[in-house]
Amino acid sequence: MLEATAFDAASFRRAVECVVARLDAYLRDCSTRGLALTDPSALLDAARALMRGEHDPLSPLDEHKLDAIVDLYIRTGIQVHSPGFMGRQFSGVIPLAAVVDLIGSTVNQPSSFYEAAQLPNVAERIMAEELNRFIGWTPGRSAMVTTSGASLANLTALLAARNDRFPQLWSEGLASLGGEARPAIAMGEDAHYSISRAAGILGIGGEQIVRLPMNRQRQIRADGVRAALRAAAGRGLRVFCLVGSAGTTPVGAFDPIGPLATVAEEEGLWLHVDAAHGASLLVSDRLRHKLHGIERADSFSWDAHKMMFVPAMCTLLFYRDKEKSYGAFRQDASYVFEREPDAYSAFESAAQSFECTKRPLIMGLWVLWALYGRSIFAKKIEYLCRLAADARRILGEQPDFEALHEPEANILCFRYAPVNLRKPAPPDFQVAIRNRIRRAGRFFISKVDLDGETALRVVFMNHRTDTGHFRMLLDEIRAAGRAVLAGADGDA
Repeated sequence: MLEATAFDAASFRRAVECVVARLDAYLRDCSTRGLALTDPSALLDAARALMRGEHDPLSPLDEHKLDAIVDLYIRTGIQVHSPGFMGRQFSGVIPLAAVVDLIGSTVNQPSSFYEAAQLPNVAERIMAEELNRFIGWTPGRSAMVTTSGASLANLTALLAARNDRFPQLWSEGLASLGGEARPAIAMGEDAHYSISRAAGILGIGGEQIVRLPMNRQRQIRADGVRAALRAAAGRGLRVFCLVGSAGTTPVGAFDPIGPLATVAEEEGLWLHVDAAHGASLLVSDRLRHKLHGIERADSFSWDAHKMMFVPAMCTLLFYRDKEKSYGAFRQDASYVFEREPDAYSAFESAAQSFECTKRPLIMGLWVLWALYGRSIFAKKIEYLCRLAADARRILGEQPDFEALHEPEANILCFRYAPVNLRKPAPPDFQVAIRNRIRRAGRFFISKVDLDGETALRVVFMNHRTDTGHFRMLLDEIRAAGRAVLAGADGDA
């Protein structure tokens, strides 16, 4: 039957050979390129033109059409393997991890249950033990759960924290609190939006978020936390979780985890650290000190698809106390959960995870770790952090640029501030520059608002990028800024 050819090995092999040829050329391309934004209506038309008509007869694999689809896919995306990519916190992957993804998609083993994905569940246990060497928890007493992204990891951890402090809420809901103090979360101003989003999902509400004071480095001031907690109590709030960050999204700042842990311990709070970006520094002997105190956190999230260079999603959620990792979800389901734990269910994460059907997220990381060891990660992370420091020094040599902070990792924010302006810069000057850079297609950078003013933001995620590329970027920013000030096309 013709339908069967879509499933046979020969068709699969031809498709893979077609795709690999395209990806080989893509990975070999070292040119400096950013993002070519396509008009959405034009892309819709191009994509629809590649689709089989509803009444067209079923035909064997059309390799020319597949090649065109792959070309369109690659061409219209962010070029993460180019040295011009400096805009986001995901990266070009170590190519072997993509091969592992191909295996996972082909054998299709959902990993929440041991019987469905035996090796992925064992690999999770191995990686939990391996990574714990850099955390320092007592072996066997902690837990690691994979999730589809740090937003879900943060939500899960906050749910575990809420249920730990308010155990009745899982079954009885917020109404069970009656006239008691309202549950609240305390966090820094630069905490990721997933934390405040989680507060809404959990029924805590945005008005019950306690914003903690920050210093000039945009880190939480640990010496101001207790006063903020007292003020919150005066408003009828009962803070149950203190959230710190290790590598904030705006500037990559690391909150003082040790001092925050001391406050949390003395005040009886759960300490969660959103270390989605910065936890990867743990694998580096040179950089691990930035997460000093992480072993005192009750939980923390870690995105391996950021600084560990594996495909998204691959997020790791760690708990210091393994028993508390089961506190987020308290349910029975006879069709999946075993009444009597056994040697197999001991390796499963379904009871600790929101996801029932979950991709084998750990496999790319485990295979890379098994074949390359930690050095491939540590060396690249150290290089990218050095590159950010070098870029900061270069900015200091430029009279027409203003660096806004000392980078703690691989994120750097700055502004183009030309001297001797004939007229004041327009209010959206930095945004207009970013837009021009993006349209030019050589570099991809991002922007962020800091203290009410927009800044340009670069995230060094590619080992192909060097200081020469950064100097090229500065020249492009100058040219873009001059064009905006000249009113060349009404950017601002």
